[in-house]
Amino acid sequence: MDKFLSDFNFRFMTLGFKFRDFFRSRKRVLKEVGIKPDFHILDYGCGPGSYLTAVSEMVGRTGKIYALDAHPLAVKIVQGVVAKKRFTNVETILSDCKTGLLDNSLDAILLYDTLHDLKNLDCVLHELHRTLKPKGILSLTDHHLKEAEIISKVTSKGLFNLSSKGRNTYSFTK
Repeated sequence: MDKFLSDFNFRFMTLGFKFRDFFRSRKRVLKEVGIKPDFHILDYGCGPGSYLTAVSEMVGRTGKIYALDAHPLAVKIVQGVVAKKRFTNVETILSDCKTGLLDNSLDAILLYDTLHDLKNLDCVLHELHRTLKPKGILSLTDHHLKEAEIISKVTSKGLFNLSSKGRNTYSFTK
């Protein structure tokens, strides 16, 4: 992100997400990814953790979720959710690009409503490509961008190919 939202604006945005999630289940969006038990998932640009509970249920206790955000308040909020719900399969990462994860270690990456805000798209795409398993899925949606912009931004460097378009998301593979 070029600059962070103020904490007040971030909290206001979080309230908007709760309202959105009440009417549009995050599980419905995630069904398009094909998440299975034991999966290792990166929620890149996790914000306040809107997808955290649903993903945690889908991967089960033996799966792993990495919740990454560049905004310190986002990470703090997610850590609070993790503590409150006693999730043992979630790790938070504060970063604007590098994940610190191993090569080819992720089954799926969620890049939801973040693409439009990335200041260093090339760095992020290379990092996501590096960490995604050969048959892994980069699941993306961004209501701030048009379909052609999304596809062009993700595929222009030759790191990812569009594999399918769902009702809510685009799926890319290496």
